[in-house]
Amino acid sequence: MTMTVEERWAQFFRYGPYALLGLATLLAAVSASLVMTRQEMYAAGALLLAALVLQSWWSRAMPRLLAADAAEHAAGADPGAGAPVLPEGTIAGRVHFTLRTTLAFALTWLNPFFAIYACLGCFDAGHLLPPRAARVGRMVTAVALAGSQSGGLPPTSLTQWIAFGALFAFNATLAISLNHLGVKEAEKTKERAETIAALEKALAENAALHTQLVLQAREAGVADERRRLAAEIHDTIAQGLTGVIAQLQVVSSTADPALAREHLDRAQALARRSLGEARRSVQNLAPAALEHDTLPEALKKTVSEWSERTGVTARLTVTGTEEPLHDEVAATLLRIAQEALANTGGHARAARAGVTLSYMGDEVTLDIRDDGCGFDPLAAVPRTGSGGFGLDGMRARAERIAGAVAVESEPGQGTAISARVPLVRHG
Repeated sequence: MTMTVEERWAQFFRYGPYALLGLATLLAAVSASLVMTRQEMYAAGALLLAALVLQSWWSRAMPRLLAADAAEHAAGADPGAGAPVLPEGTIAGRVHFTLRTTLAFALTWLNPFFAIYACLGCFDAGHLLPPRAARVGRMVTAVALAGSQSGGLPPTSLTQWIAFGALFAFNATLAISLNHLGVKEAEKTKERAETIAALEKALAENAALHTQLVLQAREAGVADERRRLAAEIHDTIAQGLTGVIAQLQVVSSTADPALAREHLDRAQALARRSLGEARRSVQNLAPAALEHDTLPEALKKTVSEWSERTGVTARLTVTGTEEPLHDEVAATLLRIAQEALANTGGHARAARAGVTLSYMGDEVTLDIRDDGCGFDPLAAVPRTGSGGFGLDGMRARAERIAGAVAVESEPGQGTAISARVPLVRHG
């Protein structure tokens, strides 16, 4: 599995100090007899032990501090900034950097090879210290590196001092460049975090706008459909009734029984056709039950009337905080409940049924359950005898308002129908 850059840096900051300190100690031990007195060796040993104790403490404290940083990120601070590789802005981090840099400088003073350990200040100063303190920390590190590269601290000759000055200028320039790059990277990280936050906000607004546009489009479609129904009623039902009246007028004005019977048959046929057109035309109109009642009240009456008519024990449960729903949302849920109960009463042979209406933040769910005979949802289900279209009709109604219907059932295990639609408040 490929490691990310952050993961590699995290490993370096966790294990790298031990490796650099070990390498520096090895080289210092090899050269100790050439550049150090016995007292300096003892002092270096004591400082080395202190450095190990300090690094051990930091290794144990770092995971706890990083966990606190992660919790802060999860709570919303600097969203999108990514997981930190070192604890930033902590007193423990500043203390660790100050003590380590002091120990590393003292060790480098005793033996130039300990500059290998001192170079850590170039990498983590920007993480552990504030910007100004980070510049100072890198300058101190630059002094230790220049002293090591020029032959040790303090310089003992003019040539060493010249070399020290040139090397310090180089290391200081490098440290300043690293500090500048660190600041720029922090600014880019902050900009990325702000951009991600803005994008997330825009996505949330777009989702709400999308739901609203879907409903507006639906409302426009309903208005257009109602205009179409008005024209259809005029062209079909009204004309059929006119024909019935004409046939009855002929009957009332004739004395021939055969002719009268013929016109009566025609009038009866026209009446049946007009009744069928009327039933078909009103199927898509809003339920009358919602004209004066809220959705929970209309569902309660629907469930009660259905229970009395079928003899099946049924109960309505409402959960969550009730919201005034958009007319189309309320009508869709009521129609789905009516269709599901009609299916239960006609096919399920159930003894009990339950209807649950749940207000859940940004959506509303309607669950209809029964303990009837159940069925195989994957099998083709015929249209209901009442003229509805069963499960397909429920799904189509929910999808028209950006919702969905799920069905769970097995033969002999009852049926559960769940409709989920966006919670759009009454405008």
